[in-house]
Amino acid sequence: MTEIVPLAASRDDTLWAVMARIGRINRVAEIYPNRAAALADREWREAQVKAHANFLRNSTQPPPHYSVAPVRRTDLPKGWKPLPALGFLRGQFI
Repeated sequence: MTEIVPLAASRDDTLWAVMARIGRINRVAEIYPNRAAALADREWREAQVKAHANFLRNSTQPPPHYSVAPVRRTDLPKGWKPLPALGFLRGQFI
């Protein structure tokens, strides 16, 4: 017997995002299909920030704070790309 799946359920585009915040600016750092993978990435990013604490202090870059939140694929900005672990390149939070 074939299972009938409602159309809304078949188009569920919810993903889990690792969010990077510096000050009042929030960016989607990375996206994952499940929460466990997003939590693992958040922990890795936090470890990278701790490992590079001296570098961040010397470069006057504020350290990013990471969180995990659900996000829909349609809510991602056009041209979105993953952020590096420390949240910035060439001195700019991207």
